[in-house]
Amino acid sequence: MSWMRALIAILIIGGALALPSPVSAWQGGSDSTELTDPLAPSTPGAESQESKPGQRRLLGLLFAGDPAGIAISVLILLLSVVSVYFAIEHAITITKNKLMPEDVLAELEQRIARGEIDEAIDFCHDPASYSLVSEVILAGLERYRSSEYGFAEYKTAVQEAGEDATGRLYRKTEVLNVIGQVAPMLGLTGTVLGMISAFMTIAEKQGMAKPEELAGGIGEALITTLLGLVVAIPSLVALSYFRNKIDSLIAEAGKRVERTLLPLGRKRV
Repeated sequence: MSWMRALIAILIIGGALALPSPVSAWQGGSDSTELTDPLAPSTPGAESQESKPGQRRLLGLLFAGDPAGIAISVLILLLSVVSVYFAIEHAITITKNKLMPEDVLAELEQRIARGEIDEAIDFCHDPASYSLVSEVILAGLERYRSSEYGFAEYKTAVQEAGEDATGRLYRKTEVLNVIGQVAPMLGLTGTVLGMISAFMTIAEKQGMAKPEELAGGIGEALITTLLGLVVAIPSLVALSYFRNKIDSLIAEAGKRVERTLLPLGRKRV
């Protein structure tokens, strides 16, 4: 998950700062008297040891820019945590068992078939039996009981309640959509700030800036774009998955509600 990767990156950066610099170790003073022959064959572990500082520098780009760039990086990381939270929450709540529990539907179907409309309404009002389908069925039952021509009007109430419940489900997933749209824009903002910082450094040095003096701005430009995409892509994938799942569940719930309320279509005698 994105927030776990961010935490691991922060821990690695902290460990990198605690290690001695390879350059300072080479320049350590009178004890460092031996020089390595550049033509001598390298040992098997030498390449891996040389790659570690580069990896640490790559991870260090996360906090190498100016305060504005660091703030953008932190904000994108916070958005990743929010995205993971809502993805987990939707995975738990947007399920068939939560939206249309079988035991609740079976009980309502039996009571309505027996003509126990008041008992069915009381059952729907019970918080223990609340679900999306019980809310929709309750709207149809109340319209049926309150109107003389309720047998002909309950379908309208069911349709209105179903549309309202579906809209609430879609609005729940809108957070993932916002994160998927905002994260790349924040990354682009960090890219622009990083390039401005790099060009200002070049101007201050009259075109003679050293690579290490430009590393902060260029690193900020690259890392914020990467972070924005890493957060946005999974968020948009999760959004598409949950919205397709909502469509499927709502279609199935509509058929089940219609079957449950079918006895109400008979005209009152």
